[in-house]
Amino acid sequence: MAVTIAVGAPAGAAKPWYKILYVQVLIAILLGVVVGWLFPALATNDWIKALGDGFIKLIKMVIAPIIFCTVVSGISHIQDASKVGRVGIKALVYFEIVSTFALALGLVMGNLIQIGHGLAAKTDPALAANASAVANYAKQAEAQKSVDFVLNIIPDSVVGALARGDILQVLLFAILFGFALMAMGERANRLRDLVDDTAHAVFGVIGIVMKAAPLGAFGAMAYTIGKFGPAALGNLIGLIALFYATAALFVVVVLGLIARFVGFSIFKFIAYIKDELLLVLGTSSSESALPQLMEKLQRLGCSKPVVGLVVPTGYSFNLDGTNIYMTLATLFIAQALGVDLSFGQQLTILIVAMLTSKGASGVTGAGFITLAATLSVVNPALVPGMAIVFSIDKFMSEVRALTNITGNGIATVFVSWWEGELDHDKLHANLNKQIDPSDLEIAVTTG
Repeated sequence: MAVTIAVGAPAGAAKPWYKILYVQVLIAILLGVVVGWLFPALATNDWIKALGDGFIKLIKMVIAPIIFCTVVSGISHIQDASKVGRVGIKALVYFEIVSTFALALGLVMGNLIQIGHGLAAKTDPALAANASAVANYAKQAEAQKSVDFVLNIIPDSVVGALARGDILQVLLFAILFGFALMAMGERANRLRDLVDDTAHAVFGVIGIVMKAAPLGAFGAMAYTIGKFGPAALGNLIGLIALFYATAALFVVVVLGLIARFVGFSIFKFIAYIKDELLLVLGTSSSESALPQLMEKLQRLGCSKPVVGLVVPTGYSFNLDGTNIYMTLATLFIAQALGVDLSFGQQLTILIVAMLTSKGASGVTGAGFITLAATLSVVNPALVPGMAIVFSIDKFMSEVRALTNITGNGIATVFVSWWEGELDHDKLHANLNKQIDPSDLEIAVTTG
């Protein structure tokens, strides 16, 4: 048997810079900032906004089939049914521990740097301007109950779940369907092959859609800056800077230590998923990079069953950026309104936020809804203070999404390592950029 490796480009040759996706997305983001700042009327045009919204819709169009095919394929090829439950339990244990660190870090930073004091929030015009919008979020938050969240995991119909793209509902059906194929044994081989082929085809669709990523990033960023403008930051720039710094500290220290424990560098991992991070930065939605992230994690050496279970579940149960935002924003609002929170009340924030954060998706605005849910439980008097941070929430949503997707990537690698199914050779080969897998075409022929 002979193995022929055809290299698409010489090892020493690099793609022209203008053909590299992350460079294109980065340029598009910068152009979006410039257009939004200098030409706000043009930037807030419906067609400009449609560029960002349309791209996110294209990505969300294939998320449900990707999750379904990946989970079904991963589970149906497993011989030991107990493995699925074992991976799920390990993932949930990891999620809860790391989420607690994220929430606690937000509380610590909020207490150390009390940026909310002296804001004179009660006379801030933003309160009146944003009152109706905040009331809408608070109303949505009141509707969120634990029992409703659990029942919502069960779809009314499979077709409806796939049509809506509800991640947890699709995940539940995919797990059940995967177990059914596993129980069928060899009789399900043709159906397994069909699912695998469908997954490859959908990933092909993703490859086509991603060519429009620069347009989507440009439209989303131009509209954001054009609508809110740099002046919208005002005196609240300190909260934004503190949140950015806290999120960066969490990624470098907490996730960095986890990565080091497994045996790789967090900075190399961030460089490895830079395309996905820039896409998230441009669209403010971590869901926009979900299919690509799953594919890259498999290429990195994580097993398919672990990727299929951990990544989709993490989008509802492992939102590190959202956790940091909720505790930090809660303390900021309390400080701005002059409400002193005792140590016991702050512990309550941590516990309540741990519950309200579950089920928040990676779409912009979900973090604001969970903040409303947290405030209404901790102290209803704090809810009107949400108007203070409403105008700058958009500028923090990008970092929430960036932290969430990075946290889910590290979680998948860690659970794969914990399960003993992490290919360290692939991991280091990809992180060290020894060979770009996209430049290789491997053909196996018999000689």
